[in-house]
Amino acid sequence: MAKTTRTVPITQIILDEEIYPRSGVYPKRVSMFAENMRDGFEIDPIEVQIHPDYIEKYRILDGAHRWHAYKEIGATEIPVHIITLDGLDPLLYAAQKAIGPLQLSEEEARTTARRAYENNPRLTSFEIGQAIGRSRQTVDAYIADLRASFQMDLDLKIFRMNRLGISQERIAMRFDALQRTISNHLAKMPELANLLNTDLSRGFTVVQVAEKHGWTEPMVWSLSLEGKDDLERFKELNWGLRTWDLWNWNDCDKRFGDDWPGRIPAQMIAHILYYFSHQGGLVIDPMAGGGVVADTCLAFNRKCWSFDMEDRPDTRPEIEPYFWDFDDLKWPIKGKTKPNLIIFDPPYFKKQSNNYDPDAISGLSKEQYLEFLESFFALAHQNAKKSTRIAFVNADWRDFQNTPADNEIRVNSILINDYLRILNQSGWQETHIFQAPLSSERFKANVVSAMQKKRIIGVTSRYIIISKKK
Repeated sequence: MAKTTRTVPITQIILDEEIYPRSGVYPKRVSMFAENMRDGFEIDPIEVQIHPDYIEKYRILDGAHRWHAYKEIGATEIPVHIITLDGLDPLLYAAQKAIGPLQLSEEEARTTARRAYENNPRLTSFEIGQAIGRSRQTVDAYIADLRASFQMDLDLKIFRMNRLGISQERIAMRFDALQRTISNHLAKMPELANLLNTDLSRGFTVVQVAEKHGWTEPMVWSLSLEGKDDLERFKELNWGLRTWDLWNWNDCDKRFGDDWPGRIPAQMIAHILYYFSHQGGLVIDPMAGGGVVADTCLAFNRKCWSFDMEDRPDTRPEIEPYFWDFDDLKWPIKGKTKPNLIIFDPPYFKKQSNNYDPDAISGLSKEQYLEFLESFFALAHQNAKKSTRIAFVNADWRDFQNTPADNEIRVNSILINDYLRILNQSGWQETHIFQAPLSSERFKANVVSAMQKKRIIGVTSRYIIISKKK
């Protein structure tokens, strides 16, 4: 922990209630400090840290009453110690400083303990107790319900990742935990499954069981469909199975995947799994987005390792954070593990680019975008088995906005033959091309009318190109 002393404008200091352990500020204490300041008494500098969310702002760690007193006497600048906590919890540090002159009340201690545990469940009762001036047993009582809830939440996350075939080693890395800890959690899995299977056997629906136990629907489906073949799974999910090369759906099944830019239908993923993989096979999802592939793999008993540049450990622990460095592409899986199927659904060039991270590949130029795809396909080829299939999902890109069809320029387009060319150059040979068009319902009536008048042709095409190694 480091400390720097300086004088800063009082307007740059914030009392952040997120790390303030007391229920409020005591006016009598403020008045006492203000009177001492007017009488010329030397007052210790307040302690602050650089605010994590605001530029050129500081938040108070210790000295809220002194800060209010400085404002009361009209001070414009005040002396502060700027503290660098080096990983220490700021709420607990503030609580520890607060218990010196005036003990935290019972309610303040309880609230602080609960807030600290919610912020960091890895904190022990001893660590929290030291900061708030309470015994370990008292802290245990304060946070018992939170701890039970956290443990159950962790059980479900580990169960979910385990059902997707993610190794204990990778799960342990994901939660920064010992592999022994993960093994202990996995020992509870049969009991958790039995609770839900009992309700399913009594005739409760998947939705009802999911709501009752706080599980996601895909997780409950993974139990409900256990032991069934793929055709039975399609029937249970009420999805018709397409037997031709045109896969058309009006909408995504909202039970699978998050509300996400460029969300794809789970029905489409299920068809790819049915025709080009088998139960128990490993699927790699390099750009997982809203998690449709992982959710569908749960329902169809496939292993699935997913990766995405956006990290959502609370809601999507199975999607590991990974950034595809355009200048130094590396495969995220080390060792001999190779997938049976790769489902690659990248951003469709500039489509939805306003909704993606600025560092996503949708921010690249056309040439850079195609170069990235070629490099990715070559890397996937190096890390695939001879029998591995890659399912590449993408759409034609035409810059048709406000441009009559007769005036469109090919140089501004990316069409299916471009994708086929770079796949071929990267060592892949296409075996199937499916049309899975986007719904034209996304175009509103007034937009369609304007397009018709201007002779503009929109884009609904979307392709699934299935390829294998040459």
